[in-house]
Amino acid sequence: MLKEPIQIRLFKPHVGPDEMENIRKVFERAWLGLGPLVEEFEQAWSVYIGVPSSIGVNSATAALHLALTAYRFPPGSKVLVPAITFISTALAALYNHLEPVFVDVDPETLSLCLQDLQRKIDKKCVAIIPVHLGGHPVPMDRLMPIARVNRLIVIEDCAHCAGGSYRGRKLGTWGDIGCFSFEEKKCMTTGDGGMISALDSAIIEPLRAYRWVGIDKDTWKRSTDYIDAKTLDARHWYYEVAVLGYKYNMNDLMAAIGLAQLKKLDWMNSRRLALIQRYLDGIKSCRGIRPLWPYEFQDASYWIFGVRCAQRDELMIHLKQKGIASGVHFLPLPLHPLFRSHLEAIPVAKRVWQTMLTLPLFPDLTEEEVDYIIDALIEFDRNSFS
Repeated sequence: MLKEPIQIRLFKPHVGPDEMENIRKVFERAWLGLGPLVEEFEQAWSVYIGVPSSIGVNSATAALHLALTAYRFPPGSKVLVPAITFISTALAALYNHLEPVFVDVDPETLSLCLQDLQRKIDKKCVAIIPVHLGGHPVPMDRLMPIARVNRLIVIEDCAHCAGGSYRGRKLGTWGDIGCFSFEEKKCMTTGDGGMISALDSAIIEPLRAYRWVGIDKDTWKRSTDYIDAKTLDARHWYYEVAVLGYKYNMNDLMAAIGLAQLKKLDWMNSRRLALIQRYLDGIKSCRGIRPLWPYEFQDASYWIFGVRCAQRDELMIHLKQKGIASGVHFLPLPLHPLFRSHLEAIPVAKRVWQTMLTLPLFPDLTEEEVDYIIDALIEFDRNSFS
């Protein structure tokens, strides 16, 4: 049993000698930018989730932006997004001169409320971005028929669920495009970084130029011709820019870390599930604290463990006094100043977010630390709700 005082982080990446060895090799090669390891990581990721094509980028924000860019939707078209998600989901619409429409959430799963979704679909809607929030899967088997009947493109926001599946199928392969995050805190990390994946390569392959400032031939591929005596052409350097691109590329340092992390991903997801089960068993008796989601363990990849508590802020202060980090993921987007002109009704989101609390969860978290957190939760519950 741990003794006070103690400090427990909210998130922590699981990195070690394997990542360091891959980084050492990158340094020895002295090619740190967009290079051969990015392509190797893209191929490894594609094999892992079962798609023919993936494109490495510098963030899931970039992935979402480019995923919508792929379809060249008319400016002013509407994109349906959940009211509770990270800001990037809605920014992707704005970056493409599209209008986000905020859909209320299911009170239990916090996923898109499918009934509210159908109420808000109109003729200007062109796409849906379902978010597997915290790793809890959207019921894609129910969402996809709604999308197809209404001729809506589906961009899966998989920032929180790398490696997860739903009904035996990898998340990110249900919709038209899957967008993943490898940011420091996520299921696996490349420091920062993201991936765009699709079952139809033709949809995303043009995005390779968009992720590299519009250039039609990346620097690594041009460099192989610089000293190739068989290429007796002084124009080996030549490239063209035909599209408005962005500096969104992944680099070989990121990919080196990602290749090591991908080998550990299933274990890291399994480790988080074991810790979540310990949390769930520990708070069973609590009267005023309950799990954030109806956690489902089959093929799951939860990034967050959270609880709901009517006295959330008081609970956060109690935990802080114990040295336990906590957070809130996420404030409903229409409550941010950027989106306050959006008047869509989201009564459930406005109500439930005020009870949401994120607790520490990462592979290196120990059972003793989880028990320490559980004891703090039980103590607060006993004093506040008995």
